[in-house]
Amino acid sequence: MSSTQAEELQGKIVESTNLEKRAADILTRLRSLREQDAPTHGGRVLSYVYDSGLAALDELAADAARLVQPVNGLDPTVFPSTAVMERELVAFAREFLHGASDPAADTDTDTGGIVVGNVTSGGTESCVLAVKAARDFRGLPPGEGSLVLPTTAHAAFHKAAHLLGLELILVPVDPTSGRVGAQDIATAVRKDTVLIVVSAPNYPFAALDPIADVAEVARAHSIPLHVDACIGGLALPWWGDLPPWDFQVPGVTSMSVDFHKYGYSPKGVSVLLHRGRDLHRKQYFGLTDWPGYPVVNPTLLGSKSVAALAGAWAISQVLGQSGYAELVSRAQRATRALIETVQSIEGLRVVGSPVGPLFAVATDGSVPLERRVDPHRWVSAVGARGFVLQGQPASTQPDGTALPRTTHLTVTPVTESVLGELTNALVLGADDVRGSAAAEAPPALAELAGAFERGDVTVADVLALPSDAVAAALRSAGLDPRGSADSPLDMAAVLAAVESLPREVTKRLLVEFLAGLVEP
Repeated sequence: MSSTQAEELQGKIVESTNLEKRAADILTRLRSLREQDAPTHGGRVLSYVYDSGLAALDELAADAARLVQPVNGLDPTVFPSTAVMERELVAFAREFLHGASDPAADTDTDTGGIVVGNVTSGGTESCVLAVKAARDFRGLPPGEGSLVLPTTAHAAFHKAAHLLGLELILVPVDPTSGRVGAQDIATAVRKDTVLIVVSAPNYPFAALDPIADVAEVARAHSIPLHVDACIGGLALPWWGDLPPWDFQVPGVTSMSVDFHKYGYSPKGVSVLLHRGRDLHRKQYFGLTDWPGYPVVNPTLLGSKSVAALAGAWAISQVLGQSGYAELVSRAQRATRALIETVQSIEGLRVVGSPVGPLFAVATDGSVPLERRVDPHRWVSAVGARGFVLQGQPASTQPDGTALPRTTHLTVTPVTESVLGELTNALVLGADDVRGSAAAEAPPALAELAGAFERGDVTVADVLALPSDAVAAALRSAGLDPRGSADSPLDMAAVLAAVESLPREVTKRLLVEFLAGLVEP
């Protein structure tokens, strides 16, 4: 080896050593940053995360993701492994959703035929693509058409209507049960309606919509029907006796189910299924009329990681339906125990008759005022005892009926292992705030709400403000995105502000707040 070659080799070694040192330093910093996050394992966060309690599944998903880390899901002809994993995950999902193909009825109709689909980046993308496919299937010009859905349907459908230029027709649900009425859906349908949406179950109250009844409405009007089972699709198949809610219902034309929820895969992977190839193909975007390579995308993304797909595929292969059934049974036992606990707490009530491993809790208005528990103050009190619950603001439906302010709990298999401590936190947290006044907006925002009531300020006035002015208003209200970690965000006050101010205004405020969090 010449001296020059030796120097070059030494330089590479030094460079490699420095790279390894820098990498180690960055990982140390990342671990420090992660310490600020809510814990993703152990059952302490009852929203956003889905913990099977099985560390082996996390390791399996991580190993699978590592194997496909450099793979681009854009082109399955170059990376055929992606097509195999996607095909097998779609087949797995359609089987437990009663969409397995019947060779004798392999036609594109609304009552029979093959169920096909794709893996997407999550529930929001699945919902947007379901709407896109239905709109294009109808063949209406851009900017025309309407979308009919209950007020409890996921926000992703609002996003879809906004992006695709559809008019959103919101149908009120029963305030007691949280379910939509089939006749109310029928009344809302118009000639230009491209899709009807129902939930299995809905996120706010875990109510299972009357899917078979709504399907009859959809069939009578020849309108596609989407069942949003993003949160329930991997739980309800093994929950027990339920009314028909999946592809066994004639008239259900598409479904979405998230594997990064009760499938326990990494974020984000969802499966969108369509009944019939013709409807499914309308989900795709294709372009050959440009100088580059032919572009054919089944999803909104072009280039995309397949790490979550690989994780979901691997976990589904290992668990199978029997494995998921066992995990559902653990979540079901925990859910029933928690519902029983809440029902025994004076001042609180479970909303409706929840279906699946989630439920909502509201104030029990039947007890004297001094014995009531505000659900948002309860969230804070339970949080002080080590468990994170999720507050949901009260809202007014289009017909003027009110839906109560609530607390949402998502239950996972690991919840069963912390039931004793969690139950104690729920009971003692309620004791801590029983009789306390309901949470209120920060004074500056309460003053703004008063200005709206007096007519001193209009929604247009606020929406016209530049970002700097809105950010200043947030800081004056004590909601500084760059606030100190010693002053945690008072979510009860934030939700109270959402309730008291016009929703277009609170949307503008929250956009500014969240944008400020990530602004360099």
